[in-house]
Amino acid sequence: MQGVARNFFTLAILYALCGMALGLHMSITHDHAQMPVHAHAMVAGWLMSAVFAFFYHLVPAARLSWLAQVHFWVSAVSGVMLMVGLYFLLAGNAAVEPIVAVGSMAFYAGMLLFAFIAFSTMHKPAVSGSDVYLDGTDVGRPVKNSPTR
Repeated sequence: MQGVARNFFTLAILYALCGMALGLHMSITHDHAQMPVHAHAMVAGWLMSAVFAFFYHLVPAARLSWLAQVHFWVSAVSGVMLMVGLYFLLAGNAAVEPIVAVGSMAFYAGMLLFAFIAFSTMHKPAVSGSDVYLDGTDVGRPVKNSPTR
């Protein structure tokens, strides 16, 4: 795994560790007021970042665009804003609500950007009419360690 795929998977692991730590804390203290933060960290953080990582890993042509880096940074920064802001909002600090709103809208913008990247990459026509995979590998090229006929 390399590039933006590695960055997203690293981010996914960090979200999982933080989300699980928060879940354990809630369980130990019997205070589940932060359940929405835990759920957002596990789904929007861990799950979505891991899906992005595997998409970029499995579709190398998608990670070649500068938009993939923009997608990572928009998602990373807005996700942290959303999680931290939501934590403090649910702890009773209503002043952080604008941070949660901006983080939420920016995180959605990151998803829209991913949709654009994914759709445009998956529906890109083959180069020069030749048969190539999305990563540019020629379909007719034999795969290493495969029997030849």
